[in-house]
Amino acid sequence: MYQGFLLILWLLLPTLLTAQSWPQGRVVVDSLYSERLENDYGENPTRAVSVYLPPGYAEGSGRYPVIYYLHGFLNDHTLTAEMVDALDYAIAHRRVRPFILVVADNRTRIDGSFYSNSELFGDWEDFVAIDLVRYADENYRTLPRRASRGITGHSMGGYGALKLAMRHPETFSSVYALSPGGLTVVGEYGPNSYTFQELAGIKDMETLMDAYFPKVIVAFGRAWSPNPDKPPFYVDLPFEYVGDSLVVHPEILDKWYDEMPLHLIEDHLPALRSLSGIALDWGRNAGDRFVRQCEMFSQRLENVGIAHQAEEYIGTHTSGIFTRDGRVPTDMLPFFDARLEFGE
Repeated sequence: MYQGFLLILWLLLPTLLTAQSWPQGRVVVDSLYSERLENDYGENPTRAVSVYLPPGYAEGSGRYPVIYYLHGFLNDHTLTAEMVDALDYAIAHRRVRPFILVVADNRTRIDGSFYSNSELFGDWEDFVAIDLVRYADENYRTLPRRASRGITGHSMGGYGALKLAMRHPETFSSVYALSPGGLTVVGEYGPNSYTFQELAGIKDMETLMDAYFPKVIVAFGRAWSPNPDKPPFYVDLPFEYVGDSLVVHPEILDKWYDEMPLHLIEDHLPALRSLSGIALDWGRNAGDRFVRQCEMFSQRLENVGIAHQAEEYIGTHTSGIFTRDGRVPTDMLPFFDARLEFGE
């Protein structure tokens, strides 16, 4: 009879929780120095790291799977109260079993690293895939194995999650990209957009920082085609305007393709097939470039026989992500709950 009572209580738990508060997790903010990030261009090699520890972590001794969250352009390691509430809510309502979430500050002086190894500005990909994972395993009660590690992220972070999952399948077993960007050259990233014309008229960093799409393009360049001999931005670009004339540099475009997930698929088929799950989503009203590149990426996966989940939902690029009814509690976390190993 007692077991039957516990079963009924467990089934009613989500309803009971709507009328009261639920156990809360805790966020620890630390810092991590990485020799891989040493550079001569002012990027700090010591990065802040936020670690979400689930309810009950302090009182117990068990180990947990880890979800590595990669933040977007303009963002950093900060886990806001809304974000933490969404994680607590998902655990309390059994959308996901208790887990650890780790997010490191990858915001650079130009607002984003694109999780890439740069010849000049630091090896951000290896910082996340190697140093950050080692840090988490050494300092927290993780399940230190591939099958218990997932990687996710939003926008620039979704780009990074897909790329790191393909390049480091020995470390991460599953990936969920939330409205990823930078998958290929389309829309505002392309030669016939106004972006490169606008960038041609910008001659200093102060002006660049107020121009969103030109700043993204320079961030691409610092990540994928840096050039120490071209101040003030120190990048080579695949497209540039000389007066009113467009000049194309296909050798630079090839460097960019070498770092863009759409163009990595064919060379990483064994890695993709080894993953226990691949998913991406995007908002219908996120803007043409996001919709097009996500559709292209999913289509390419389908064409080469890679099983995955892809969903276009009603929303913008940023709406309904870390809310109680948003993509994180309703889709991303259940995805990992079904694919990560939770047992010791």
